[in-house]
Amino acid sequence: MATSSRIAVYSGTFDPFTLGHEDVVRRAAGLFDELIIGVAVAHHKKTLFSLDARIAQVQADTRAMANVRVLPFDGLIMDFCAEQQAVAVVRGIRNLTDFDYEAQMAAMNRKLRPTVETVFLLPDAPLQCISSTLVREISKLGGDVQHMVSAGVAAALRQAHAAVAQKGL
Repeated sequence: MATSSRIAVYSGTFDPFTLGHEDVVRRAAGLFDELIIGVAVAHHKKTLFSLDARIAQVQADTRAMANVRVLPFDGLIMDFCAEQQAVAVVRGIRNLTDFDYEAQMAAMNRKLRPTVETVFLLPDAPLQCISSTLVREISKLGGDVQHMVSAGVAAALRQAHAAVAQKGL
């Protein structure tokens, strides 16, 4: 009897992709046959990095994970899950605030597509304080983010902030 592949989607804007995101990806990749990282177009947010740059960062940081694919998506995550034939959505939660928000989203997603489960994963304890917003702010102010993002993302952050500063002059 043939079994179908268990596909999960981990979505976000990933602006930038942090070590906390990478940890959640590694954990989720071990639980599913295939993990698709859905990089959101993010019309509702002003991102530091373009969609193409965010996709490239995620691909670079996950290239060693054989069962992980990176794709852009626009619209409802449940529609993207249906297109990808995903059985689950993976969400990283760092704290109770994240959990409250994510639990509400999971309930709404279940109404939209009852066949797709939501799986919550905690990043490793030292990574739980990392958020993309804080990484962008610390980097913008010249702080050291080398323990929060990969070397490639840290370099991209320095370049992006230098370009923004140059435009401001």
